[in-house]
Amino acid sequence: MFSRELQKNVIAVVLGVLTTCVVIAQAPDPNKARQERDDKKEADSKLPTKEGSIIRQDGTTAGGASAPVDPRTFKVGPEDVIEIKVWREVELSGMYAIRPDGKITLPLAGELESAGKTLDEIKEDVVKAYSKFIQRPEVTVSLRQVGSRKYYLVGEVLRPGVYPLVVPTTILEALNGAGGFREFASKKKIIILRGDKKIKFNYTEVISGRKMDQNIRLESGDHVFVP
Repeated sequence: MFSRELQKNVIAVVLGVLTTCVVIAQAPDPNKARQERDDKKEADSKLPTKEGSIIRQDGTTAGGASAPVDPRTFKVGPEDVIEIKVWREVELSGMYAIRPDGKITLPLAGELESAGKTLDEIKEDVVKAYSKFIQRPEVTVSLRQVGSRKYYLVGEVLRPGVYPLVVPTTILEALNGAGGFREFASKKKIIILRGDKKIKFNYTEVISGRKMDQNIRLESGDHVFVP
């Protein structure tokens, strides 16, 4: 039979061990915290910057697919995002937001004028720039995000806002893309503001197959107003 004093000592030791275990279990894992900081830094490094630096690249973006444009005719501009892939050169591949001055900055090669050029022309420039460092570089250039060409839908449509003008788009296509009209929209009195011009559009006529010449293609900067 244990003495009462010995029992007290055993209980005290057991309670001490249990308390230590709880403290250890609740203590933050320094390795986990360090990994979380590293993950955050990596995620931040993937964001586009106004200076046109690399967004980072593992082969795809959040959206995945390239914008559906003709690389021979579509000319990029400021705020567009392009992806440049150099075969077997991960460090030289990435996504680039074209700066307001129309340039991007490539690793090793430095600044490259891009605004006003087609994707095929940019590809040729990149190949020429990297040929100084790599033998016969194989390069692909694609458009990931359109920011330089856009139109605006305002007024009584279901989804007003700013829309990228990636492919040729008519007024009717733009209105349908905005989800259609609200209940009290004046479909016969739609106005397209193009610079100092006001272009009238009667949705009711066009949808019934009359005066189809109203259904013109939108231009970058157009404002479609539905009263």
